[in-house]
Amino acid sequence: MTDSSRGDGPKSTDGSESGNDPRSTDGSSDETVLDDVGPPIDDGWERRERAYRGISRRLAARYLRNLGGELVDADDPADATRVDGDGWRATLRAEKVAAAGSITLTEVTVSFAGDPAVLDELIPTFKRKAMRAGG
Repeated sequence: MTDSSRGDGPKSTDGSESGNDPRSTDGSSDETVLDDVGPPIDDGWERRERAYRGISRRLAARYLRNLGGELVDADDPADATRVDGDGWRATLRAEKVAAAGSITLTEVTVSFAGDPAVLDELIPTFKRKAMRAGG
């Protein structure tokens, strides 16, 4: 399984290297900002989005739950689109993408939002869990 971010570093939803999303905050303090890009984000948090191929949304939700998250919008990981943990939130969406010719794979996009220090640990740990060996 590979993180489908390409280039020198991880990309945020706006394509910047830092992982900061300029739409993440409205300048007011202690307010949760809602938009359609990803999970709600609190003051001081940032958003980072990653895509993983070859895993299902169900597995992604299970991995996030194993990392301390709780399913927010479903009881079954297969139906979950939101997982919240201590200092972080994640939304999940899955789609079929063309891999080569007529071959398609499931690509799960995870939009993480949280305290930058928490995300610095959470995302690499999630990536290791999401890595899948062929065979």
